Amino acid sequence: MNTQKIAITVPSDLLDIIDKTTVQRSISRSKFISLLLREKLQEERNSHLKNEYDRVFSDNAICEEQLKTAMWLEGAGSKEGQEW
Repeated sequence: MNTQKIAITVPSDLLDIIDKTTVQRSISRSKFISLLLREKLQEERNSHLKNEYDRVFSDNAICEEQLKTAMWLEGAGSKEGQEW
């Protein structure tokens, strides 16, 4: 993994908490902050995807279209199942 050094400014009380946590977990400050950032960015991405999904499927026209398509697909299959 490529890494790049950056400088950030954080309140000293937050840095104390970070340092205590990293000692308890036996990991570096950089590793800990990177893990937290990755986790937070993943949460943000998941939240954005959920919000977009909810926005699209709150549209009644899209919901009706999806239901009609599902009903059509259900009726298009054979009783024996699909041959792949």
